[in-house]
Amino acid sequence: MARLALLSTSDKTGLIDLARHLVEEFGFDLISSGGTATALKAAGLPVTKVSDYTGSPEILGGRVKTLHPRIHGGILARRDLPEDRADLETNDIRPIDLVVVNLYPFEQTIAKEGVTFAEAIENIDIGGPTLLRASAKNHAHLTVLCNPGQYDSYLKELRSNGKASAEFRLSCARTAFWHTASYDRAIATYLDAAGNAEAEHPTLPDTFSISGHQIQSLRYGENPHQGAAWYQVGTTATGWTGANKLQGKELSYNNLIDLEAARQIIAEFPDSREDAAVAILKHTNPCGVAMGSTLVEAYQKALAADSVSAFGGIVACNRPLDAATATELTKTFLECVVAPDCEPEAAEILAKKSKLRILTLADLQTGPKKTIKAIAGGFLVQESDDAIAEPTEWKVVTEKQPTEEQLAELLFAWKVVKHVKSNAIVVTGDRTTLG
Repeated sequence: MARLALLSTSDKTGLIDLARHLVEEFGFDLISSGGTATALKAAGLPVTKVSDYTGSPEILGGRVKTLHPRIHGGILARRDLPEDRADLETNDIRPIDLVVVNLYPFEQTIAKEGVTFAEAIENIDIGGPTLLRASAKNHAHLTVLCNPGQYDSYLKELRSNGKASAEFRLSCARTAFWHTASYDRAIATYLDAAGNAEAEHPTLPDTFSISGHQIQSLRYGENPHQGAAWYQVGTTATGWTGANKLQGKELSYNNLIDLEAARQIIAEFPDSREDAAVAILKHTNPCGVAMGSTLVEAYQKALAADSVSAFGGIVACNRPLDAATATELTKTFLECVVAPDCEPEAAEILAKKSKLRILTLADLQTGPKKTIKAIAGGFLVQESDDAIAEPTEWKVVTEKQPTEEQLAELLFAWKVVKHVKSNAIVVTGDRTTLG
């Protein structure tokens, strides 16, 4: 009897090619539901709809399709147990050898502007996670694929061994469980935020989890003997995962830590239309921060504040890099430069420093909503300190009132001191850090 594959995907990337190889190269029979079955039929591939296979129609507007004993019996049967094989035969259930499922795009849905709570709820997948968990649990007898990136590897397994190896099936099972865990975390986080939407003082949840998928293995961590990797939270590239690296060496663990510290400082100066701002950091601490009427002026002032410490530092700018600033940047050894954009002439100048990492990140203001710190036996979570200082809310308690110029200087110093570690003291003049 031909092997049986169940295909039910939201993301159709690579689906048709996979299905064609399964049918034409390896003789699989296909069962599918909803839009996946429609796509396979449109591609001219033989497929049996789940409702025809189970004898039960899709109900509740498609909410119930695959939740049926003929489906889950075929997935969960232990083929080395005579009693399970007998149950399959008695109930006319075929064992399923491959399950290909990915889930409703919940995170993409809630990321859309103006999405309603009801729309978000309808994009919570039920049948998909159930199929993934059942298949992953019984990985000793079948393969589960939840990512289009796995399709080619599975086909290579079939070509090499005639079937997927035990090691491959176990790897796919781990991926499936991590996938459903991340999916449930995203839903719980969304519902928690919805519950706090109207609260004057939002509370942190009783259970807190974080998950992500590895996008890059880093050479090492803070020190050469420490392993490290870079993970993306969610399915949409945001923050540094969405940055564009124009040139330079691969980013290191320390680079990313310093870049985030630099982003946090430059986020204090969001209105680049009024004043340019530049922050130069070393080991997460600012060694020079300044404002100017032009970007090159701001950079020159920030560099002059502590040109020794700036050597090998990180530079963050709140305006696109221009040619004049790029020329100045090439005069000092730096690790990384980040700005909202980079003008073509500036990129050409910076290309002469081929090892210098140049990144553009259009949104330097949006950061994580919560910060997490690991401690022995657990971790600490707090709301991010992303409050913007408003001088109009300050109270002057001295008889002498500050001038507008003094208030502007104080506001600049206040923004910087927020990002200095320990018992912070920042001395400024002419909107430039002096010490």
